[in-house]
Amino acid sequence: MGNLQHHAQTTLRVNGKPHTLTVDHRRVLLDLLRDDLDLTGAKKGCDHGQCGACTVLVDGRRVNSCLLFAVALDGCEVTTVEGLTGNGDGEELHPLQRAFLERDALQCGYCTPGQICSAAGVLSEAAAGHPSHVTDPAAPSGGPMPLDREEIRERLSGNLCRCGAYPRIAEAVEDVIP
Repeated sequence: MGNLQHHAQTTLRVNGKPHTLTVDHRRVLLDLLRDDLDLTGAKKGCDHGQCGACTVLVDGRRVNSCLLFAVALDGCEVTTVEGLTGNGDGEELHPLQRAFLERDALQCGYCTPGQICSAAGVLSEAAAGHPSHVTDPAAPSGGPMPLDREEIRERLSGNLCRCGAYPRIAEAVEDVIP
């Protein structure tokens, strides 16, 4: 009983770069990103998956990184706000990052990385034709879902902003809709 192994080799591709780490089975992705890889964009807000400050993309889907055990993501692609540009050098902003700045869609900025990652996920989901709870049932299926203000607000509803920058956040997302 004393020989139970509590660690595992885990390989994650984070922002395009492979990382192989020995990870405690109880370690969540958020802590691994912040403490082991020094990617501090994703924030620890509620630590219960209710605020969205820790939102990142795993294999292109948005997730609350505070809820996911890192060992369960072996072989996955993780994209943080730092890696949205694709080159990872931070020189060129992602269109969403630029829109958030231009629209002044942040105040304290704590939730902003999670909001931006979630918005990137929203754009991908809509482009892939995934409906939301407010999507008109009569909307044609099989193609991209149109994103209006109501759709954007519904799809981003899992990301909280204590400062109340919601109108500007929705405008910033509208600015980058293809």
